[in-house]
Amino acid sequence: MRLPIETPALLVDLPAMERNLARMASYFERGPTRLRPHYKNHKCPELAKRQLAAGAVGITCATLSEADALVRNGIGPVLIANEIAGELKIRHFVELSRNADMTVAIDNADTIEALAAAQASLNVVVDIDVGQGRCGVCPGEPALALARRAIAAGLQFRGVMGYEGRLQPGPERAQQAHGGMEKLVASKNLIASHGIPVEIATAGGTSTYSMYGGYPGVTDIQCGSYLLMDTDYLSWCTDFEPAISVLGTVVSKTGNQRAIADVGLKAISGERELPVLKNVDGAKLRKLNAEHAIIDIQEVSLPIALGDQIEIWAHYSDATVNLHDRMYGIRDGAVEEIFRIEG
Repeated sequence: MRLPIETPALLVDLPAMERNLARMASYFERGPTRLRPHYKNHKCPELAKRQLAAGAVGITCATLSEADALVRNGIGPVLIANEIAGELKIRHFVELSRNADMTVAIDNADTIEALAAAQASLNVVVDIDVGQGRCGVCPGEPALALARRAIAAGLQFRGVMGYEGRLQPGPERAQQAHGGMEKLVASKNLIASHGIPVEIATAGGTSTYSMYGGYPGVTDIQCGSYLLMDTDYLSWCTDFEPAISVLGTVVSKTGNQRAIADVGLKAISGERELPVLKNVDGAKLRKLNAEHAIIDIQEVSLPIALGDQIEIWAHYSDATVNLHDRMYGIRDGAVEEIFRIEG
């Protein structure tokens, strides 16, 4: 395959992506749990629209800049599954809420007071630490107290959120999953038992979609990586196909043992593990510099020449997409679509 585009370039295999989209949508069609996919994975308004068209109940995002991109493109409802703090961020969230159905996660009283001081009826979910050890209030009574405080301050309490990250594969995986959801649903039930409606109980991601997707009391799952599916996630969830890669050009080849491509750390993430070459037998990516991929040629007869294009699988898609402003949709060896990356 040779594509008439400048490299390095972010590619998505359209047939693989479409199969991933359809597979996840089919799973959630059965209900009652629904899909609220995470925008941070692809950061592409057009793909978010396709996820909504396939049955998603809204879009999750991680930052106000992502939420802004969604609102500018008329996409919602939007859940910011993260805490915000500071006058500028609070003001930004208030402005977005005037134009779209926005909800933000909270885990402390100071944020409640800051949101309430904006004198707007803002939507919130209480973030509960169900095992991640990052953000979130403790389950049970602390979650109830925070919900009560939000309502007393004039905010619109929508529900609860609990995320514990990707669970390690192994025999204890199901036990870990159910332990986290027990905390979330027990907190939801405690809040409801005090006469407070709990519309949302949102949790999970791609690696836990089939475990949390049918858990009683959970309303929706925040799957993100399933759509583009990087090679890192394949070790956690094999239900979907890898679809995202970066295209480079061989810019140097001075012998039979090494080739250099123009794909470095400014174009593809290497923070979790070194990516691997796509559909190239007899060569191996050895190192990424800022602008260069150093490729060891193991089979000296391998026909790699100066100017050849070469693909590298994205190992960590979130951090790779973030390095680009467009993504090329490829079908049958040709560019079919160009997607804007925003947020």
